[in-house]
Amino acid sequence: MNILFDDGGKFLAGRLLSEADASAQVELPTGKRHKVKAAAQLLRFDAPAPADLLEQAQAQSAELDLDLAWEFAPEEEFGFVQVAQDYFGDKASVVQQAATLMALFGAPHYFRRAGKGRFRKAPAEIVQQALAAIAKKAEIQAQVDAWAAALVEGQCPPSVREQLYKILFKPDKNAPEYKAVVQASKQSQEPPLALLQRAGAIENAYQFHWQRFLFDQFPKGTAFPDLPLPETDLNALPQAEVHAYSIDDAATTEIDDALSVQGLGTGTVTLGIHIAVPGLGIAPDDATDAVARSRMSTVYMPGHKITMLPEAVVQRFTLQAGRHCPALSLYVTVNESEGTLLSSRTVLERVWIADNLRHDHIEDELDQAFFDQADPAPSERAWVAEMRWLYRFAQARKAHRESVRGKPELFNRPDYNFALDGVVGDEPQGDETVRISVRRRGSPLDLIVAECMIVANQLWGQWMADLGVPGIYRSQASMAPGVKVRMSTKALPHAGMGVPCYAWSTSPLRRYADLVNQWQLLACVQHGATAALAAPFKPKDAALFGVISGFEATYAAYNEFQRGMERYWTLRYVQQNGLNELAAQVLNERLVRAEAIPLVMGVVGAQGLAKGSRVQVRLSDIDLIALEVHAQVLQALDAQQDPAEWGDEDASEISTGVKLALSLDGDETDGAPQP
Repeated sequence: MNILFDDGGKFLAGRLLSEADASAQVELPTGKRHKVKAAAQLLRFDAPAPADLLEQAQAQSAELDLDLAWEFAPEEEFGFVQVAQDYFGDKASVVQQAATLMALFGAPHYFRRAGKGRFRKAPAEIVQQALAAIAKKAEIQAQVDAWAAALVEGQCPPSVREQLYKILFKPDKNAPEYKAVVQASKQSQEPPLALLQRAGAIENAYQFHWQRFLFDQFPKGTAFPDLPLPETDLNALPQAEVHAYSIDDAATTEIDDALSVQGLGTGTVTLGIHIAVPGLGIAPDDATDAVARSRMSTVYMPGHKITMLPEAVVQRFTLQAGRHCPALSLYVTVNESEGTLLSSRTVLERVWIADNLRHDHIEDELDQAFFDQADPAPSERAWVAEMRWLYRFAQARKAHRESVRGKPELFNRPDYNFALDGVVGDEPQGDETVRISVRRRGSPLDLIVAECMIVANQLWGQWMADLGVPGIYRSQASMAPGVKVRMSTKALPHAGMGVPCYAWSTSPLRRYADLVNQWQLLACVQHGATAALAAPFKPKDAALFGVISGFEATYAAYNEFQRGMERYWTLRYVQQNGLNELAAQVLNERLVRAEAIPLVMGVVGAQGLAKGSRVQVRLSDIDLIALEVHAQVLQALDAQQDPAEWGDEDASEISTGVKLALSLDGDETDGAPQP
């Protein structure tokens, strides 16, 4: 005697060995034994053999006309044997009965299971809906098959091309386009990215990176909505009796800061740090604030930028030369010879911007050699004497911070400027000629701006804390390995910079955190001791913590994109100039850094070489999608560099390639990133 039984939704058959009231011992054709409960036993038979029964019944079940079986099945609950006899005749064979059971069990849209081989007919409307869904599924699968076949043949269907970035980075695994790529990838045994490249879905490496960034961060595009201009009467502000100068790169349009100097030669100098004040015209939760908060920062990349604020708002508040501009001014009284801070005050006013100084115009004149001169020749430029004092002041402030910090700041790597020739329209297309120039980090002009902004961010941060007004601070408990800089609402020390607190406040046109701090500072200016009650954000304000969380994530994504685009253009520079070999410095046995261009790359052949050793490497296999290049050591050029001269930097800028979501298994500076 043999038994057909249900084992958790799977039909098995075997020889009956023994039987009790509630169960039976059954031996399968494999020799494995099962204890089968009485409720799971569906059919007893002598012949054919259990394995033959299952094979023959499975074949016949596929041929059973379900529409016909449903049409003639009883309206009340019924068993599979009854349907088999109606369909095949009164003498339906064991195989036919088992085939009927399998067919009914496998068609829940026709027959609802009622337990132990019993069923009920599904209502006619349910059957029609199910049949329509099955037909739709078959149609979609046919489309998936067609798309997959096209991809394997090297052709990209338009629907797949339109969904490219969603498929690769934020896939809907139920979408037919995604399924087609997965299916084609399996059939061709190619990685999805390589498959799509071969099929022409990715026509341009630059556009791939650019459109991917827009997909992630600007899914609705980069255009600003129509926004009303701020109606604040800026002319009502008092007018300062100073002339201020900004120092920026040539492409900077969001001029946040300017400096003024009064009292040279008197022993006590008044340093003015003047910051653009968009917080006067943008209110928390208004339409412009909503846009700024959604963007969190200006996005920089070679040849292009996406501003945080609309151009009209920027132009209203930028510190443009030749006009009186509204500014939040910090006046710091300084010992002229020693550079020590004596006192400070903050006022809201209009400041005359005498000039917007640009690095490319004045850096050659005001280089290190100029500032090192004991008695320079007279200059017709009105600001030269002020710049000389500002440089001495910056040196003194840096030395003071280093004494608190416990060791000197060493940033020996240069900064690089990228210029694109042949840009048509507002955005590069990826095939422009790129020029890379070097600007040594820590140049006198950079030091002046950086140290003055650190003074402002420190003093304003402490002022807010003294008045009980929360702000957005950056802090670092120590410089021990692994202790990271973090953002919080408390005025905590920043060990890496050597300051008691540090609040980002000096780039409100470009960074949302600075705009938020500016609102808090305006409350301090306007309300003094009661500022904590008037400030937009109160202590332990959940909205302020939300700003910090959103800003950190967005700012990190923007910086990663900027580094990626700079790496793209560096690799294009290598290609355009036919650079097959470069001098580089060893970072470790796996990485080297090029000396002449901003490029860190994986290397073969650096084992046993000390960090800092100079080597000549050969470049090969540039991949503009993965942003990778391979290097091989050709020869050592000289001995290792003293590790103490490496400073406070690492090799974190190396690309790790494109991270796909698609699965076949179903050091601190004040400034924002510069263009």
